[in-house]
Amino acid sequence: MAEKTTQNPQGWWPQMKRLLLSFSVPLGAVLLALIIGAIIIEVSGASAWKAYTALAKGAFGNAAGWQRTLEKSTPLIFSGLAVAFAFKAGLFNIGAQGQLLFGAITAAWVGFAVHGLPPGLHAAVALAAGAVAGGLYGAIPGALKTYTGAHEVITTIMLNYIAMGFTDYLANGPLKDTTPGNIVARTPAILDSAKLPTWGWLPFGFVLALIGAGFAWWLLQRTTLGFEIRTVGQNPHAARYAGMKVARTVILTMVISALFAGIGGAVETQGVVGRYEPGFNANLGFDGITVALLGKTNPFGVIPAAMLLGAMRAGSNVMQFKAHVAQEITDVVQALMLFFVAADMIVRWLLRIRAAEEGEKITLSTGWGSH
Repeated sequence: MAEKTTQNPQGWWPQMKRLLLSFSVPLGAVLLALIIGAIIIEVSGASAWKAYTALAKGAFGNAAGWQRTLEKSTPLIFSGLAVAFAFKAGLFNIGAQGQLLFGAITAAWVGFAVHGLPPGLHAAVALAAGAVAGGLYGAIPGALKTYTGAHEVITTIMLNYIAMGFTDYLANGPLKDTTPGNIVARTPAILDSAKLPTWGWLPFGFVLALIGAGFAWWLLQRTTLGFEIRTVGQNPHAARYAGMKVARTVILTMVISALFAGIGGAVETQGVVGRYEPGFNANLGFDGITVALLGKTNPFGVIPAAMLLGAMRAGSNVMQFKAHVAQEITDVVQALMLFFVAADMIVRWLLRIRAAEEGEKITLSTGWGSH
């Protein structure tokens, strides 16, 4: 007698409905932020419709706009992946900014100091160096969390300031561009062989970001390590009872998380700026928190969230020129997005409201010394 095949009683619509519901909070946050931003623009005496239209045209109106948007989105995808990946282990990596800076300046040093490598190989070596630098810097809060109980939120915040100060010192000291007449704190320009190409309006760095998102999803969902990371994030005590090496998992998660941030900094150096210069990488790591939360800490959700913020940055100049609206309005809208997403999650975390209906619950941070 033939066996009956069991079919999934749930069709595509219930699954699609659950997926849409899980992203209802980020979409609502974006809508509310845009509405409040429009009110602020109108109160200031400008036209919100004209401002948002100019913003969209500046970001997507032509090939140059698309290129700017993708360039602005690329480091945000990597920093968003850094924050999202750490979330899966119950870790709040606020140190993506410092990790990104070390990746950026290391890639710059390899880019201008290493000679004789052919194009392609030189770019790959610089990228790898930036990734390693970011990853090693991320190992510090991971080790402190594991062996001393120091909370990763505090240590990563402090390490951000250390990274800012140290990279500024390098760019104005040992690695400073000594070209006659230069008075700016920056490194020499990287060699052409270390630069990342752009195919028409498509930057190669953006392709790397898409690959990085796919790799992060595969690692989390299709590997034993990913299962251990997610288990530790859900219940470290149960993971330890099951024989998992929680300490190793925490450190490795922070290293991989920081590796993504380091690559983001390297791509910014090799594909956009062409050198390391303090200020050009400002807030890219911090914006990764907004990207990760808007993307529901899903590696693929990070991509549209980063493109949204990248488009706002790319089109802000056009908005200012055509609608006479200050560029800072985009920062206000972005801050409102983060506020609405984070405030809603904090309320749900405290009251345990509808967590099961909206899919995987995001825990902002684990308790002190819980691992």
